[in-house]
Amino acid sequence: MTDQEPTLLLLACTLAIALWMKPWRWLRGGALLTPVLATLVVLPWMWALPQLHAMPLQLQFSGACMVALMLGWPLAVLLFLLVAVVAGVFSGAPSLDGIMALALWQGVLPATLALGWGALLRRLTGEHLFVYVLGRAFLGTALSLFAASALAQWLGQPLPGVGGDLSMVAHWLMAWGDAFMTGMMTAIFVAFRPEWLATWSDRLYLPPPPT
Repeated sequence: MTDQEPTLLLLACTLAIALWMKPWRWLRGGALLTPVLATLVVLPWMWALPQLHAMPLQLQFSGACMVALMLGWPLAVLLFLLVAVVAGVFSGAPSLDGIMALALWQGVLPATLALGWGALLRRLTGEHLFVYVLGRAFLGTALSLFAASALAQWLGQPLPGVGGDLSMVAHWLMAWGDAFMTGMMTAIFVAFRPEWLATWSDRLYLPPPPT
């Protein structure tokens, strides 16, 4: 078994689960077309950024948790694979190994961890507006991205040119940067564009006042 076979197997299983859930049904009505197009336009450049500039610390922006909140986990998984391919083309050196690693560590794994965190929060606290924004979008993003980055480093995917301890600090700080962006955008979308959040429901998170 080669080093990349576990990654390929994991991605194949994840893709099969996502396809089984028929995520294209969520595109009916066109409400999520704008988030889909925005993801395909913006995210490949962000994922390709470490290969497009030369700096001692290769900053990596994920955006996976934000995409999962907007589109739902199954549809997000499909887009992550496409984004990884486009990012590989933008970086100028597309390779199957690099594309698979990018899709898994920057997209699929953080989004999957965020999905589990969101389910745990709903079970423990119920459906509350501030839990959704602060607990799921903000704190959940930080924890999910840091856990995915720490696991990637443990399995041999460290930040280039950075020592182990410093690399973990960098992962922690970058996870919080992603979390601030996700929390801020989620709060804005809840207020002004709730239809862009497939994981949001007015009926669940904004119950009518008691009579």
